[in-house]
Amino acid sequence: MKELFILAVVTVFTLVTYYLVEPFAHSVMHKHVESEHFAYADLPALTKTGDAARGKDLVMGAGACSDCHSISVAGMPARMDAVTSAQSYGVNPPDLSNVGVVYDAKFLAALIKNPAHALKVEHKYTPESGKEHPMAFFAGAGGDIDQEIADMVAYLQSIAVKQDKLTPKMAFETACGRCHAMKYENWTQIGEKPAFKMKKDELAFDIQVIDYQDALTKYMGKLPPDLSMYIRSRGEHYISTFVENPQHLLEGTAMPRVGVTAASADKVIEHLADAGDTKRFEREEVGKKVMIFIVIFALFSYLWKRSIWKDLH
Repeated sequence: MKELFILAVVTVFTLVTYYLVEPFAHSVMHKHVESEHFAYADLPALTKTGDAARGKDLVMGAGACSDCHSISVAGMPARMDAVTSAQSYGVNPPDLSNVGVVYDAKFLAALIKNPAHALKVEHKYTPESGKEHPMAFFAGAGGDIDQEIADMVAYLQSIAVKQDKLTPKMAFETACGRCHAMKYENWTQIGEKPAFKMKKDELAFDIQVIDYQDALTKYMGKLPPDLSMYIRSRGEHYISTFVENPQHLLEGTAMPRVGVTAASADKVIEHLADAGDTKRFEREEVGKKVMIFIVIFALFSYLWKRSIWKDLH
């Protein structure tokens, strides 16, 4: 019984140290922000029912979206390559094929109407700075602008895949992949790095990546970090709340609000977890078996000890 008492005391002190000291240290070093549940309460709700057919005409016409964005699902390639786009706009504008499912509808509407406000980067584009956001705002096509924007959002939603068909990788590439690399997933800001047969072709691709990163660094102020291990260094809650509203955790940051839905955010985080901890499911299963083994081993060790020492106590 003496050994069991010592074990209990050590266990209690270990748990107290971990569950009181470690969380306290974490709370001091990392600001805690509660999730807003991706509600985007500061953005106005859509009050109009959109018409996808009219929205298509606006996206392709007066909205001028196709001047900068590709829409691969509609057979419309980008007018410029990723590097040239980044050198022109600071970052390569996203393909619009799946923005209707990845991004929140209120956010999309606000983004079309006032990009800097929707992205929460107005502090970068003040009259004093003399800078304007590279995405042009939609001033309307002569009718009810709120109706026109609702129509455009309806079109973007109509061409996107359904939520259950949206993979974690697709969500990441649409929401994050133009600014952040993931070397463990072979992902660069200009796309997945192919397997080259010729070294000169690989070098040419690497030069394109560097040129893109140079333009992105100039636009953002610094190169956005590689996200391969971010899920392990920051944790799921931090990443989720940071994506939801970067200004809450890092006031004045150049990172824009991403505007994803809660479901899409979960898929982005799942992709990060897949990259940063590829063996997590296997490890969890092994961990359960190890814990069962330890309990059984401890039980038999205790019974063996009593059998050996019973005549000495």
